[in-house]
Amino acid sequence: MIEQLIPEINEIQNEELREKVKQVWEYAIREGGWENFDLNKIPFTLLIPTERDLITHTRMVTKMAMAVGRTRGDVDMDLLTAGAILHDVGKLLEFKHDGEKVIKSEYGTHIRHPVSGAMLAEKFNLPWQIAHIIAAHSKEGEFIKRIPEAVIVNHCDFTDFHIEKSKL
Repeated sequence: MIEQLIPEINEIQNEELREKVKQVWEYAIREGGWENFDLNKIPFTLLIPTERDLITHTRMVTKMAMAVGRTRGDVDMDLLTAGAILHDVGKLLEFKHDGEKVIKSEYGTHIRHPVSGAMLAEKFNLPWQIAHIIAAHSKEGEFIKRIPEAVIVNHCDFTDFHIEKSKL
């Protein structure tokens, strides 16, 4: 199912890494209670009104990050791709659905998605660099030194967000 939603996952060359990325998404879907909810109806943010959904945003950030990584040629593409695919996976715990409406969960009022996403990466024994990319992709990353792959995901994420915001 994850391969259909986010086909860019197949760009991860390391098979073990690719499988763990899928497992993280599957786990977050189950733990967040999204199994019977159309994942294409989860907004990528609750900060602005938008039609853009979490899956479309994740794919856009991943495609932009991969393009930057290929152009630069000096980053680990598997780490970059996995980190981009997982950068917002914590939103499946930060948000909840109330019927067809998506709102912040009780968990999400206390633990933001960069933290919960990094915790999920650690839970599935992903390399520390992927947990770092997830944890550092948002404002939390302003307090630490980002690795190059995290810099790319951070900028691609904010590029997509600010373009959506500019449409308001």
